[in-house]
Amino acid sequence: KASAHAIFRKVAAEGRRMLTEPEAKAAIEAYGIPVPRTIVAGSVAEVAQAAGELLESSEAVVVKLLSKVVSHKSDVGGVVLDIATAEKAAEAARSIETRLRARSPQVKADGYTVQAMVARKHAQELILGMNLDPMFGPVILFGAGGTAVEIVNDTAIALPPLDDVLAGDAIDATRIGRLLAGYRDRKPANRGAIIAALNGLSQMIVDFPCLVSLDINPLLADAEGVVALDARIEIDPRRVDEPAPNPALAIRPYPSGWSRDLQSDGMTFHIRPIMPADVALYPAFLAKISPDDLRLRFLSLRKNFPDQMLKRLTQLDYERDIAFVALEKDTGALAGIGRLSCDPDHRSGEYALLVRSDLQGHGLGWDLLKQVIDYAKAECIGRIEGTILNENRKMLTMCLEFGFSIAHHPSEPGLSVATLEVR
Repeated sequence: KASAHAIFRKVAAEGRRMLTEPEAKAAIEAYGIPVPRTIVAGSVAEVAQAAGELLESSEAVVVKLLSKVVSHKSDVGGVVLDIATAEKAAEAARSIETRLRARSPQVKADGYTVQAMVARKHAQELILGMNLDPMFGPVILFGAGGTAVEIVNDTAIALPPLDDVLAGDAIDATRIGRLLAGYRDRKPANRGAIIAALNGLSQMIVDFPCLVSLDINPLLADAEGVVALDARIEIDPRRVDEPAPNPALAIRPYPSGWSRDLQSDGMTFHIRPIMPADVALYPAFLAKISPDDLRLRFLSLRKNFPDQMLKRLTQLDYERDIAFVALEKDTGALAGIGRLSCDPDHRSGEYALLVRSDLQGHGLGWDLLKQVIDYAKAECIGRIEGTILNENRKMLTMCLEFGFSIAHHPSEPGLSVATLEVR
């Protein structure tokens, strides 16, 4: 974040909105997106020198126009590929300057960039992008890239912040996502590397409200991983120092500050907010919950938990809902969950707890409820409530110890309502 912030501040200080290609590549590289080695050259002679240096470890180089004004270099003939010698690189730089003068005589080149030519025969060209939607704020684009991206029109839109599951959903929503899985003699592309690139872009959006638009095209992807051959970033110079998280996000970012370790009866647990990826932990967790404990939690008998239900329990809008999972520190297995679902104005929230049947009696439910209450206080939620079966004496007793008031449910004689005024 600090590296990208320094780049954005420099651009803003010069009164610019558009980053140069080297600046944009340095920013995305700071967020874990690989880029080829690039050397900035201020003259034709420096282009030849840079090419000679890069050709010691690469078969060919690429020379590109460096301009603080021109963002789409190919439109003005500002890119020359597959250059095998330093002399040819110098010629390419001169030809770029000639074409620029002919097509845009009012624009002056700020120099050139020289980078190693990345040749990956079986790589797929992808695009990663970001722009501002008037309703949803920052949105992420993923799909088939290259110069024909608008014609192919194979893209998916996602709302940041992303994690591995949500990034994977964006990949799977495209036709090129099926090609990335491999076919015939083509090995599958490194899915983890593509997901990491999407997550890196997502985190940059969370960290910087100043981002206006971003394009990484093409992002080459194959079995070896990914590499961004070009990048374009536009910022709002007035907002480079605004703090994170980005207030324009439609979905509140993951509340990472609410993670902690817990020692309880000689056992160690890690408590943190739930993530969409935690859906994979539910089957083993539910298998260790007795039918009676499920009935006490859901207020009726329940045997089946459809996939869509589990997704609703794990893919939350943290603005209104929170769930804390307790994980066994040594195995990572799900041990318990404390949940709070709030109304839109945060006047009240409904809580629920579920601890694995084999781990009850060790204080884990107590700690999860305390975490829920502490979170409600921090979020200035007026009160929290829980609907409890009258026979659930353990839960009712714990609520009384926390200071909840207990009242009979107004319409269901077998239920009680526990209420705690938080403010």
